[in-house]
This record gives sequence, structure tokens and C-alpha cells, in this order.
Amino acid sequence: MNSPAPILIRATGLTKKYEDFVAVNGIDFSVAKGDSFGFLGPNGAGKSTTMRIIAATLNRSSGSIEILGKDPELHGPQIRAHLGVVPQQDNLDQALTVTENLYVYGRYFGLPKKFIRAKIEELLEFAALEEKRDVKVEALSGGMKRRLTIARALISEPEILMLDEPTTGLDPQARHILWDRLFRLKEQGVTLLITTHYMDEAEQLCDRLIVMDKGSIMAEDSPSGLIKTYSTKEVLEVRFGSDKNALVAGELEALCERIEVLPDRILMYGEDGEHLLHTMKESGLQPLTSLVRRSSLEDVFLRLTGRSLIE
Repeated sequence: MNSPAPILIRATGLTKKYEDFVAVNGIDFSVAKGDSFGFLGPNGAGKSTTMRIIAATLNRSSGSIEILGKDPELHGPQIRAHLGVVPQQDNLDQALTVTENLYVYGRYFGLPKKFIRAKIEELLEFAALEEKRDVKVEALSGGMKRRLTIARALISEPEILMLDEPTTGLDPQARHILWDRLFRLKEQGVTLLITTHYMDEAEQLCDRLIVMDKGSIMAEDSPSGLIKTYSTKEVLEVRFGSDKNALVAGELEALCERIEVLPDRILMYGEDGEHLLHTMKESGLQPLTSLVRRSSLEDVFLRLTGRSLIE
């Protein structure tokens, strides 16, 4: 029988306050070696604050946290030596080439020149930037810059790779290319720590998730486990017009397990969306548009908080 993977991060009652504002409100979680662990929530949920505490760049107000068996407030430099950090905003040196950015960062960690040169070749292939090796960063696309930032974070072969909103601002094609690179890391057993407010990203990349809102953990499970617990199999989205949605909400509520009335549409939850649509039309209600889809993490967030994930 395989022994359980060691716990690399453990937080208990973790809290961060700024005077009267509570950014992180007494949260508990643990991350095992090889996990792809996600923090899902809107801007201001406390995700980035939690990541900064884990990265040993921000002190907690109370509670406890251990990273690689050490307290980040006592052993910050030792912990940071084993972390790869991909911030929300790329902080690459625009005047240097792709290769020079990787080389300088490797020297920052005090790595041997021979090791860095070999590692650069490996990372250029991983990031699909071989043909851009001598191009200055300022000439790269947004997606290329994000891949380079991830490659740079891997130069020291970190035990934990932390990615804060890794695909914010990227177009769909660039996002999927980046996801492919992160899948490769998962397959290699790299421990990933990801914050995101994109539900599809969380479903694709994360083995386990905590859903955060206003500094607190609302739920924790696998993406499929969260959907199974907090939502239904299918969702019927209907639109009657902004002036009529509220008027028909009461009638729709009697036809399904629950509804959510949003400014532009109504969500009806049940096991069979097509059956819901048929039942609704038989009752005499004719929507302007209708769409049947599977339930998603945004529906989980609506259930837990009463508001849309992305506002």
C-alpha cells in the first residue's frame, strides 16, 4: 500500500488583519506533495494575501502556518529558496532577451553557470520559446511573457510552484497553451498552488479547491465533488427580458429544485435541463432564449455566496 504523500503546507486558523479589515479570516487547509491545489474566488476574497503569507513575504496576524516544515516568519529565506513564484503581473526585465532573463534569475539563486545553461535549454523547450531565445522581452506577446515567467520560476527546480492568477488578461488561445504547460508540470509531480477567479481554469487544473469569499473558506473538495455537493447535474439558463425576469421567477421556482435570478438571466437547477425546458413551456412560459448546460463551479459559488463568481 502506498504511503500518503507528505504535507508541504499546513495552515491552522490563519488570519491576516489590516486594522479593522480582515483579509484572511481564520482559515485551515493543507497541501500535500504533488497536489494541484487551488484557491477559487473573486477579487478581494483573500487569495493573494494567503499566497503572500505562504511565499514568506507577508506576516500573518494570528494562527499558524508551516511550509516545508518551517515557519515562514522564522525561516523565510530557506523557504523561498524552495519556491517558484509566478506573480499576477509579469516582472520580467524588458530590456533583456529571453535567455538573459533566465540566466540572470538563475544567478540570483546562486546556481552554477553550467547548470543554468543546461536548464535554460530545457525551459525554452518547455515554454515553447526556442525561436525567441534571443528576442527582447518587450517584443513578446502576453502569452509568451507568461510562459517565460513560469519558466523563470522553474529555474531553481522548486518544490512548490505558486501561480497567482496565471492567465488573467490572456486570450483563449494563450490560456490553453499555458494550461498545457501546467498539465506537463502536474504529470511530472510538481506541487502547484494556484489562485484564480476563472471557474474553467480551476476545473481543468486543480485536484482540490477551496472556495473563498471575504477572507473565509466557504467549501473545500475536488471540483467535481464541489459541483456534486452544492449544485445539480444540469442548469437551464433562460431570458425573458430584464423587465420580466423578476415577474416570472416565482412561477419558475415551482418547476425546479432552485433558481438564481441574475440581472440578465434566470438559472434553473435540476437533473435534466431539457425536461425543465419542456415543463416550463408546457406551463405557458416562453423565454426569449434558453440554454441547457452542465453545472459548473460558478453555480457552486452562486449557491454558497448568492452572487456571481466574476462581477
